[in-house]
Amino acid sequence: MMYALLLLLTLGLSGCSMGETVQPWDKAILARPEMTFEGDPLDTKYVEHIYSSKEAASGGAGVGGGGCGCN
Repeated sequence: MMYALLLLLTLGLSGCSMGETVQPWDKAILARPEMTFEGDPLDTKYVEHIYSSKEAASGGAGVGGGGCGCN
């Protein structure tokens, strides 16, 4: 019972209603390049290069072939 009350209180204080929709004038803000999960493509390639250098392996960030050498 205590957990249900705490959950209800948390949801009530969150400030987001369940039926919230994005207004047409807000969609331009959400479509900006800064709002993507990936961010800067050059920075992403740089981070992938550093990761593959530290792991001493190449690839792993994309789709690979089968193991039979027929990729």
